[in-house]
Amino acid sequence: MEFEPNEEFEWELRQALQRRPAPPRLKSKLMERRRARGSKPISVIWQRLAASIVLVAALAGGVAWRNREEQRKDEAARQQVLTALRITAHALNQMNAQLAAHSHVPQE
Repeated sequence: MEFEPNEEFEWELRQALQRRPAPPRLKSKLMERRRARGSKPISVIWQRLAASIVLVAALAGGVAWRNREEQRKDEAARQQVLTALRITAHALNQMNAQLAAHSHVPQE
């Protein structure tokens, strides 16, 4: 069984698949419809909300890390000051002991 080309069918098919220019003002009509609809799709709203939450979380984490670093540095400085005060107190005690020893020595 052989298929004979059906010229009428092929002609209709070519006509249907032939490239045609867009109707005038198609783009402006589509944009007008889009503006009339007004709202954005819900998925876009959820994406923006998720992005905002991630951004806020990242900023909050950065602030918390920075505060913790400052606390760590403050504690280290506090320990250094306390160590310096202990050393100074020890040196002053020694100096007072030496002065007390010299003041008790009988003069000749």
